[in-house]
Amino acid sequence: MRKLGIIGGISWVSTRSYYEEINRQVQARTDRRHSAPLAIESVDFSQFYRLQDPEEWARATEVLIEAGRNLERSGAGALVIAANAMHKVYDKVAAGVDVPVFHIAEAVGEKMAADGVKSAALFGTRNVMTESFFRRRLVAHGIDLLPPNMEDAETLDRIIYDELMIGKVTRGAERALKTMITQMEQDGAKAIVLASTELDRVVDVDANVLPIYDSTRIHAKLAAEWILGED
Repeated sequence: MRKLGIIGGISWVSTRSYYEEINRQVQARTDRRHSAPLAIESVDFSQFYRLQDPEEWARATEVLIEAGRNLERSGAGALVIAANAMHKVYDKVAAGVDVPVFHIAEAVGEKMAADGVKSAALFGTRNVMTESFFRRRLVAHGIDLLPPNMEDAETLDRIIYDELMIGKVTRGAERALKTMITQMEQDGAKAIVLASTELDRVVDVDANVLPIYDSTRIHAKLAAEWILGED
C-alpha cells in the first residue's frame, strides 16, 4: 500500500472522519487486518476560522503549503486537504508540493457525472456556497447547481463554524438541514452535495428524500483507491 498524507485540523472533527472513512474503505477492499498507511499534519484551526481578507488567506495558504511539505518529507506520495473551504487555495497548495493533491470537488463531480446527476443543490460554508472555486468544478462535469439561498448560507455557516467544527451536534441543526433539503427538492434539485466535511453529522446520508453526495466519503474513497493502487 502507498502512504497518503492528510492536511487536517480544519477541523479535528473532519480529520477524524477522514481517518475512519479511509480505513473503512481500505478494509472493505482487503480485510479487517489491514489499516491504511497515513500521515496526518494537523494544523491549528484558530488560524483558519472564518478567513476574510487576502492577508489572512495568504497566511493560511503558507501554513497549508508547509503542512503539505512536511507530509511529503514523511514519505507521503499524495495528499488530501481535509476541508472543503480550504480548496479555495488548492492551486497554490498543489503548486507548492511535488506530489499529487486530490481535489475534493473533482472527486464529487466525477462521481455525480458517473451517476448521471444533472441538477443539485450545494450545502457548505458561505464561501463554498457562494464563491466559484467549488461550484465551477461541479458545473464542468455537467451539473446544474441551484443558486445559493443566502438565508440558508448564513444558517449553514453558523451551524458549521459554531457547532459542528467544535464537535457539537444539536437537534435544531438536524431539523434545519432536513427543512433545507425538502425545500431544495421542491425547487427542483435532484441531489444534495454536502460540501462541508462535518455536515454528515446532522444529515442522514444513506436515507433521505434526495440522494446525498457527501464530499468526505467520496474524497476518502478516492484516497483509499490510491493507497491500494486502484487509481
